Amino acid sequence: MSGVTVSPSTAMRATPVRAAVGAISEAIGGLPVHVYQRNGDARERAPDHPAYSLLHDQANDWTPASMFREQVTRDALLWGNGYGFINRQDGQPRELIRIRPDAVTVELDTLTSEPRYRIADGAGNRLLDRRDILHIAAPSIDGVKGASPVLECREAIALAITMERHAARLFGRGGRPSGLLKFPQRLGAETAKRIKASWQAAHAGENSGGTAVLEEGGEFQALTLTSTDAQFQQLWQHSILEICRVFRVPPHMVFELGRATWGNAAEMGATFLRFTLDRWIKAWQGEVRLKLIAPEDRATFYAEFLTDDLLRSDLAARATAYSQLIAARVLNPNEVRAMENRAPYEGGDQFINPNTTPGSNANG
Repeated sequence: MSGVTVSPSTAMRATPVRAAVGAISEAIGGLPVHVYQRNGDARERAPDHPAYSLLHDQANDWTPASMFREQVTRDALLWGNGYGFINRQDGQPRELIRIRPDAVTVELDTLTSEPRYRIADGAGNRLLDRRDILHIAAPSIDGVKGASPVLECREAIALAITMERHAARLFGRGGRPSGLLKFPQRLGAETAKRIKASWQAAHAGENSGGTAVLEEGGEFQALTLTSTDAQFQQLWQHSILEICRVFRVPPHMVFELGRATWGNAAEMGATFLRFTLDRWIKAWQGEVRLKLIAPEDRATFYAEFLTDDLLRSDLAARATAYSQLIAARVLNPNEVRAMENRAPYEGGDQFINPNTTPGSNANG
């Protein structure tokens, strides 16, 4: 055992944990979310749906929607569970209010595992219906109550904290001296004190690197790092990778760039989306469907995170892809312009191949 106490609050003092939690929660908070309405094979945004503004604009009068999603996801990553209370008026959701994870107790039906939520507040314990709680849970065995990655993998996090403390002690005050002054004869207390003060005044700080003058037959012996000290960086890197495994975050997302190159940066972004964010996105979309969209509307309305920006490549690669998609009639020019935040133009809604259609304007 490391002897280091690890909790959701202390874990955030470890830089790899903070980076991993921030990478996921900030991405969930930053991705655009829209509510769509199906119309046959087509779809269109549904800004008039009550859930639209709660997910896209503001969760309540004091919390932007992006900040609400980020905080609830951060709670789930640290505590295992993130909660939002759904305040309804006339049966319609009007506010989403974050609830502290340590104030909520999840009670499961022994037969069906249907959850009930008991909230501890100033008025005592209140039992809330599951339909009024937006619950984002970390993966767990029972699949309902989330398991905190911080608490389940506390030793891996404790190792990182211990190594950071060791590094601070080692270098904070020059914990390891650069060398020793050796003398053939025993020095008196006053002489030793005088020689030490003289040496530090002449060679410490900005005066380092000068010519040393020794007295009393003294000799300077430089100290070198032991093999254990030389491997400290490797051990520290290993602890960072362990924390990446805990949160399933690619190492480059916590700025461990040992194997990252400019050539594989786009692929690493896709990896982050596929193996890390996708699980949290589906958890959010599933909760929104169950709690913010009425049962009779679920066949028509749904929420979706837009992940295009995470897969966005450089301009030349996008231009080539867009040209191929337009030529294949998968996208029309105005759809491409919308993806690039540009205004549409007249005639840009046609699905034509500018390379084969006579009279088409390939340049738009």
